Amino acid sequence: MADSDLVTGGTGLLGSHIAEQLVSRGRRVRALVRAGSATAFLESLGVEIVRGNLTDPAACARATQGVEVVYHAAAKVGDWGRWSQFQTDCIDATRNLAAAASTAGVGRFLHISSTSAYGHPHDQVEPIDESAAMGQNVWVWDPYTRSKVECEQILWQLAESGRLAVTVIRPSWLYGERDRTTVARLVDRLRQGKVPMIGRGDNPLSAVYAGIVADAAILAAQDPASAGEAYNITNQGRITQREFLNLFAEACSAPRVVKRVPYRAVYSAAFLLEAHGRLTRRPRPPLITRYATWLMGRELEYSTEKARTRLGWEPSLTYRESIERSVQWYLGQEVAAAEVSQLA
Repeated sequence: MADSDLVTGGTGLLGSHIAEQLVSRGRRVRALVRAGSATAFLESLGVEIVRGNLTDPAACARATQGVEVVYHAAAKVGDWGRWSQFQTDCIDATRNLAAAASTAGVGRFLHISSTSAYGHPHDQVEPIDESAAMGQNVWVWDPYTRSKVECEQILWQLAESGRLAVTVIRPSWLYGERDRTTVARLVDRLRQGKVPMIGRGDNPLSAVYAGIVADAAILAAQDPASAGEAYNITNQGRITQREFLNLFAEACSAPRVVKRVPYRAVYSAAFLLEAHGRLTRRPRPPLITRYATWLMGRELEYSTEKARTRLGWEPSLTYRESIERSVQWYLGQEVAAAEVSQLA
Protein backbone atom coordinates (compact mmCIF):
# COMPACT_ATOMS: atom_id res chain seq x y z
CA MET A 1 0.00 0.00 0.00
CA ALA A 2 2.48 2.60 -1.17
CA ASP A 3 -0.12 5.35 -1.06
CA SER A 4 -1.44 4.47 2.40
CA ASP A 5 -1.38 6.92 5.32
CA LEU A 6 -1.84 6.23 9.02
CA VAL A 7 -3.80 8.61 11.24
CA THR A 8 -3.79 8.40 15.02
CA GLY A 9 -6.45 10.28 16.97
CA GLY A 10 -8.81 9.66 14.05
CA THR A 11 -11.89 9.54 16.29
CA GLY A 12 -11.01 12.97 17.71
CA LEU A 13 -11.40 16.48 16.37
CA LEU A 14 -8.27 17.11 14.34
CA GLY A 15 -7.56 13.48 13.45
CA SER A 16 -11.00 13.08 11.92
CA HIS A 17 -10.47 16.17 9.77
CA ILE A 18 -7.08 14.89 8.61
CA ALA A 19 -8.61 11.53 7.67
CA GLU A 20 -11.49 13.23 5.87
CA GLN A 21 -9.19 15.43 3.80
CA LEU A 22 -6.79 12.60 2.96
CA VAL A 23 -9.68 10.49 1.65
CA SER A 24 -10.94 13.44 -0.41
CA ARG A 25 -7.46 13.63 -1.98
CA GLY A 26 -7.64 9.98 -3.03
CA ARG A 27 -5.37 8.59 -0.32
CA ARG A 28 -5.93 5.22 1.32
CA VAL A 29 -6.21 5.85 5.05
CA ARG A 30 -5.69 3.61 8.04
CA ALA A 31 -6.61 4.64 11.58
CA LEU A 32 -5.22 3.12 14.76
CA VAL A 33 -8.01 3.35 17.34
CA ARG A 34 -8.57 2.00 20.80
CA ALA A 35 -10.93 -0.91 21.36
CA GLY A 36 -14.43 0.40 21.90
CA SER A 37 -13.87 3.71 20.12
CA ALA A 38 -16.74 5.06 18.02
CA THR A 39 -15.61 4.66 14.41
CA ALA A 40 -18.81 5.23 12.42
CA PHE A 41 -17.57 8.47 10.85
CA LEU A 42 -14.23 6.97 9.84
CA GLU A 43 -15.92 3.87 8.44
CA SER A 44 -18.29 6.08 6.41
CA LEU A 45 -15.17 7.51 4.74
CA GLY A 46 -13.84 4.04 3.93
CA VAL A 47 -10.98 4.29 6.41
CA GLU A 48 -9.31 1.01 7.37
CA ILE A 49 -9.69 0.51 11.13
CA VAL A 50 -6.88 -1.10 13.13
CA ARG A 51 -7.72 -1.76 16.78
CA GLY A 52 -4.93 -1.27 19.26
CA ASN A 53 -3.31 1.07 21.72
CA LEU A 54 -0.35 3.38 21.20
CA THR A 55 1.04 2.13 24.49
CA ASP A 56 1.50 -1.29 22.83
CA PRO A 57 4.61 -1.43 20.61
CA ALA A 58 3.20 -4.45 18.76
CA ALA A 59 0.04 -2.52 17.82
CA CYS A 60 2.17 0.38 16.58
CA ALA A 61 4.24 -2.02 14.49
CA ARG A 62 1.12 -3.52 12.87
CA ALA A 63 -0.36 -0.11 12.15
CA THR A 64 2.75 1.34 10.50
CA GLN A 65 3.46 -1.55 8.11
CA GLY A 66 3.27 -0.41 4.49
CA VAL A 67 2.55 3.20 5.45
CA GLU A 68 4.03 6.17 3.62
CA VAL A 69 3.05 8.97 6.04
CA VAL A 70 2.06 8.88 9.71
CA TYR A 71 -0.17 11.70 10.94
CA HIS A 72 0.15 11.54 14.71
CA ALA A 73 -2.75 13.51 16.17
CA ALA A 74 -3.53 11.32 19.19
CA ALA A 75 -2.71 12.71 22.64
CA LYS A 76 -4.24 13.45 25.98
CA VAL A 77 -5.69 16.91 25.44
CA GLY A 78 -6.45 19.42 28.15
CA ASP A 79 -4.79 21.01 31.11
CA TRP A 80 -6.07 18.68 33.81
CA GLY A 81 -5.06 15.20 34.88
CA ARG A 82 -2.28 13.26 36.55
CA TRP A 83 1.22 13.41 35.11
CA SER A 84 1.11 9.64 34.69
CA GLN A 85 -1.75 10.05 32.18
CA PHE A 86 0.26 12.51 30.08
CA GLN A 87 3.35 10.31 30.37
CA THR A 88 1.43 7.31 29.03
CA ASP A 89 -0.90 8.86 26.46
CA CYS A 90 1.46 11.48 25.08
CA ILE A 91 5.12 10.72 25.72
CA ASP A 92 5.14 6.90 25.76
CA ALA A 93 2.63 6.79 22.89
CA THR A 94 4.74 9.11 20.73
CA ARG A 95 7.94 7.19 21.50
CA ASN A 96 6.33 3.85 20.61
CA LEU A 97 4.77 5.10 17.39
CA ALA A 98 7.92 6.90 16.23
CA ALA A 99 10.05 3.82 16.89
CA ALA A 100 7.63 1.65 14.92
CA ALA A 101 7.53 4.17 12.05
CA SER A 102 11.33 4.24 11.92
CA THR A 103 11.54 0.44 11.82
CA ALA A 104 8.83 0.25 9.14
CA GLY A 105 10.62 2.76 6.92
CA VAL A 106 7.82 5.33 6.99
CA GLY A 107 8.64 8.24 4.68
CA ARG A 108 7.36 11.05 6.88
CA PHE A 109 6.20 11.38 10.47
CA LEU A 110 3.86 14.37 10.77
CA HIS A 111 3.45 15.18 14.46
CA ILE A 112 0.66 17.37 15.77
CA SER A 113 2.19 19.31 18.63
CA SER A 114 0.83 22.58 20.03
CA THR A 115 1.84 26.17 20.64
CA SER A 116 1.86 24.98 24.25
CA ALA A 117 5.29 23.51 23.42
CA TYR A 118 6.58 27.09 23.63
CA GLY A 119 5.42 27.14 27.25
CA HIS A 120 3.84 30.35 28.48
CA PRO A 121 5.80 33.25 26.98
CA HIS A 122 5.20 36.65 28.50
CA ASP A 123 2.94 39.11 26.67
CA GLN A 124 4.68 40.72 23.71
CA VAL A 125 3.94 42.75 20.61
CA GLU A 126 5.92 40.72 18.05
CA PRO A 127 4.30 37.40 17.05
CA ILE A 128 6.14 34.28 18.20
CA ASP A 129 7.69 32.34 15.34
CA GLU A 130 9.12 28.84 15.08
CA SER A 131 12.60 29.94 16.20
CA ALA A 132 11.35 30.66 19.74
CA ALA A 133 12.61 28.49 22.59
CA MET A 134 10.54 25.56 23.81
CA GLY A 135 9.20 25.33 27.36
CA GLN A 136 9.30 28.97 28.39
CA ASN A 137 7.91 29.83 31.84
CA VAL A 138 6.43 26.39 32.53
CA TRP A 139 4.01 26.59 35.45
CA VAL A 140 3.69 24.35 38.45
CA TRP A 141 0.92 21.77 37.78
CA ASP A 142 1.40 22.10 34.04
CA PRO A 143 1.56 18.52 32.71
CA TYR A 144 0.10 19.31 29.28
CA THR A 145 2.86 21.81 28.45
CA ARG A 146 5.58 19.53 29.81
CA SER A 147 4.29 16.60 27.74
CA LYS A 148 4.25 18.66 24.53
CA VAL A 149 7.84 19.73 25.06
CA GLU A 150 9.02 16.19 25.80
CA CYS A 151 7.22 14.70 22.79
CA GLU A 152 8.96 17.13 20.46
CA GLN A 153 12.33 16.43 22.08
CA ILE A 154 11.92 12.70 21.42
CA LEU A 155 11.07 13.30 17.77
CA TRP A 156 13.76 15.87 17.06
CA GLN A 157 16.37 13.51 18.49
CA LEU A 158 15.19 10.77 16.12
CA ALA A 159 15.24 13.23 13.22
CA GLU A 160 18.76 14.43 14.02
CA SER A 161 19.98 10.84 14.13
CA GLY A 162 18.62 10.29 10.62
CA ARG A 163 16.25 7.55 11.76
CA LEU A 164 13.00 9.36 10.94
CA ALA A 165 11.90 12.27 8.75
CA VAL A 166 9.85 14.45 11.10
CA THR A 167 7.63 17.47 10.48
CA VAL A 168 5.82 19.23 13.33
CA ILE A 169 2.64 21.27 13.22
CA ARG A 170 1.93 23.54 16.20
CA PRO A 171 -1.74 24.55 16.25
CA SER A 172 -3.43 26.67 18.89
CA TRP A 173 -6.95 26.38 20.30
CA LEU A 174 -8.93 24.16 17.91
CA TYR A 175 -12.63 24.10 17.09
CA GLY A 176 -14.79 22.48 14.44
CA GLU A 177 -17.19 19.68 13.67
CA ARG A 178 -16.78 16.61 15.88
CA ASP A 179 -15.44 18.76 18.72
CA ARG A 180 -16.76 17.11 21.86
CA THR A 181 -15.58 19.77 24.31
CA THR A 182 -14.95 23.37 23.25
CA VAL A 183 -17.89 24.04 20.93
CA ALA A 184 -20.44 22.33 23.18
CA ARG A 185 -19.30 24.13 26.31
CA LEU A 186 -18.99 27.51 24.61
CA VAL A 187 -22.39 27.36 22.89
CA ASP A 188 -24.18 26.21 26.02
CA ARG A 189 -22.66 28.94 28.19
CA LEU A 190 -23.19 31.63 25.56
CA ARG A 191 -26.90 30.79 25.39
CA GLN A 192 -27.04 31.12 29.16
CA GLY A 193 -25.28 34.50 29.02
CA LYS A 194 -22.44 33.14 31.16
CA VAL A 195 -19.42 33.92 28.98
CA PRO A 196 -17.52 37.11 29.85
CA MET A 197 -14.49 38.56 28.13
CA ILE A 198 -11.32 38.08 30.15
CA GLY A 199 -9.56 41.41 30.23
CA ARG A 200 -10.48 44.18 27.80
CA GLY A 201 -11.44 41.79 25.00
CA ASP A 202 -9.38 43.51 22.33
CA ASN A 203 -6.43 41.12 22.63
CA PRO A 204 -5.57 38.86 19.67
CA LEU A 205 -7.00 35.36 20.04
CA SER A 206 -5.14 32.33 18.70
CA ALA A 207 -7.91 29.97 17.61
CA VAL A 208 -8.15 28.00 14.39
CA TYR A 209 -10.60 25.70 12.62
CA ALA A 210 -9.51 22.04 12.66
CA GLY A 211 -10.08 21.60 8.92
CA ILE A 212 -7.62 24.39 8.20
CA VAL A 213 -4.97 22.77 10.39
CA ALA A 214 -5.59 19.46 8.63
CA ASP A 215 -4.98 21.12 5.28
CA ALA A 216 -1.68 22.58 6.51
CA ALA A 217 -0.60 19.23 7.95
CA ILE A 218 -1.14 17.47 4.62
CA LEU A 219 0.67 20.19 2.70
CA ALA A 220 3.65 19.93 5.06
CA ALA A 221 3.72 16.11 5.00
CA GLN A 222 3.76 16.07 1.21
CA ASP A 223 6.49 18.71 0.90
CA PRO A 224 9.98 17.12 0.66
CA ALA A 225 11.63 20.30 1.94
CA SER A 226 9.55 20.27 5.14
CA ALA A 227 11.34 17.29 6.69
CA GLY A 228 12.94 18.66 9.85
CA GLU A 229 10.68 21.72 9.94
CA ALA A 230 7.99 22.99 12.34
CA TYR A 231 5.06 25.24 11.44
CA ASN A 232 2.73 27.36 13.55
CA ILE A 233 -0.87 27.03 12.31
CA THR A 234 -2.75 29.24 14.73
CA ASN A 235 -5.23 31.56 13.08
CA GLN A 236 -7.29 32.43 10.03
CA GLY A 237 -6.26 36.06 10.11
CA ARG A 238 -6.15 38.39 13.08
CA ILE A 239 -9.18 38.26 15.37
CA THR A 240 -9.79 39.63 18.85
CA GLN A 241 -11.30 37.77 21.78
CA ARG A 242 -14.43 39.97 21.54
CA GLU A 243 -14.87 39.32 17.82
CA PHE A 244 -14.39 35.57 18.19
CA LEU A 245 -16.87 35.18 21.04
CA ASN A 246 -19.48 37.29 19.31
CA LEU A 247 -19.21 35.32 16.07
CA PHE A 248 -20.02 32.22 18.13
CA ALA A 249 -22.85 34.08 19.88
CA GLU A 250 -24.29 35.18 16.54
CA ALA A 251 -24.06 31.67 15.10
CA CYS A 252 -26.08 30.16 17.98
CA SER A 253 -28.48 33.13 18.38
CA ALA A 254 -27.11 33.97 21.83
CA PRO A 255 -26.82 37.47 23.34
CA ARG A 256 -23.69 39.43 22.45
CA VAL A 257 -20.86 39.19 24.94
CA VAL A 258 -20.40 42.53 26.69
CA LYS A 259 -19.38 41.70 30.26
CA ARG A 260 -15.68 41.92 31.10
CA VAL A 261 -13.76 40.51 34.06
CA PRO A 262 -10.19 41.49 35.05
CA TYR A 263 -7.57 39.07 33.78
CA ARG A 264 -5.51 39.05 36.99
CA ALA A 265 -8.54 38.40 39.15
CA VAL A 266 -9.63 35.43 37.04
CA TYR A 267 -6.10 34.02 36.88
CA SER A 268 -5.72 34.24 40.67
CA ALA A 269 -9.09 32.59 41.24
CA ALA A 270 -8.17 29.84 38.78
CA PHE A 271 -4.94 29.17 40.64
CA LEU A 272 -6.83 28.76 43.93
CA LEU A 273 -9.38 26.46 42.31
CA GLU A 274 -6.60 24.36 40.79
CA ALA A 275 -4.79 24.13 44.13
CA HIS A 276 -7.96 22.91 45.83
CA GLY A 277 -8.60 20.45 43.02
CA ARG A 278 -5.07 19.04 43.21
CA LEU A 279 -5.20 18.69 46.99
CA THR A 280 -8.56 16.92 46.87
CA ARG A 281 -7.56 14.85 43.80
CA ARG A 282 -10.52 15.98 41.73
CA PRO A 283 -10.80 13.91 38.54
CA ARG A 284 -12.45 16.77 36.65
CA PRO A 285 -11.01 20.24 36.11
CA PRO A 286 -12.37 23.24 38.00
CA LEU A 287 -14.77 25.67 36.32
CA ILE A 288 -11.86 27.85 35.21
CA THR A 289 -8.15 27.04 34.94
CA ARG A 290 -5.07 29.20 34.52
CA TYR A 291 -4.51 27.73 31.07
CA ALA A 292 -8.02 28.60 29.86
CA THR A 293 -7.65 32.08 31.33
CA TRP A 294 -4.33 32.54 29.59
CA LEU A 295 -5.64 31.26 26.24
CA MET A 296 -8.46 33.80 26.29
CA GLY A 297 -6.82 36.85 27.82
CA ARG A 298 -3.14 36.79 26.84
CA GLU A 299 -1.62 39.64 24.86
CA LEU A 300 0.42 37.67 22.36
CA GLU A 301 0.04 35.78 19.10
CA TYR A 302 1.96 33.35 16.91
CA SER A 303 3.29 33.96 13.43
CA THR A 304 2.04 31.78 10.56
CA GLU A 305 4.27 33.48 8.02
CA LYS A 306 6.56 30.47 7.62
CA ALA A 307 3.68 28.20 6.56
CA ARG A 308 2.39 30.85 4.17
CA THR A 309 5.72 31.43 2.46
CA ARG A 310 7.20 27.91 2.59
CA LEU A 311 4.05 25.86 1.96
CA GLY A 312 1.84 28.35 0.15
CA TRP A 313 -0.72 27.71 2.90
CA GLU A 314 -3.72 30.00 3.13
CA PRO A 315 -6.81 29.50 5.32
CA SER A 316 -9.63 28.20 3.12
CA LEU A 317 -12.44 29.53 5.32
CA THR A 318 -13.06 32.77 7.17
CA TYR A 319 -13.78 32.77 10.89
CA ARG A 320 -17.45 33.47 10.23
CA GLU A 321 -17.76 30.57 7.79
CA SER A 322 -15.96 28.03 9.98
CA ILE A 323 -17.70 29.08 13.20
CA GLU A 324 -21.12 28.86 11.55
CA ARG A 325 -20.22 25.43 10.20
CA SER A 326 -19.06 24.24 13.64
CA VAL A 327 -22.09 25.56 15.49
CA GLN A 328 -24.55 24.14 12.96
CA TRP A 329 -22.93 20.73 13.35
CA TYR A 330 -23.28 20.93 17.14
CA LEU A 331 -26.91 22.08 16.97
CA GLY A 332 -27.63 19.20 14.62
CA GLN A 333 -26.17 16.82 17.20
CA GLU A 334 -28.46 18.35 19.82
CA VAL A 335 -31.52 17.77 17.65
CA ALA A 336 -30.51 14.19 16.89
CA ALA A 337 -29.93 13.47 20.59
CA ALA A 338 -33.32 14.92 21.48
CA GLU A 339 -35.05 12.75 18.86
CA VAL A 340 -33.31 9.63 20.18
CA SER A 341 -34.34 10.55 23.73
CA GLN A 342 -37.98 10.89 22.69
CA LEU A 343 -37.93 7.46 21.05
CA ALA A 344 -36.36 5.77 24.07
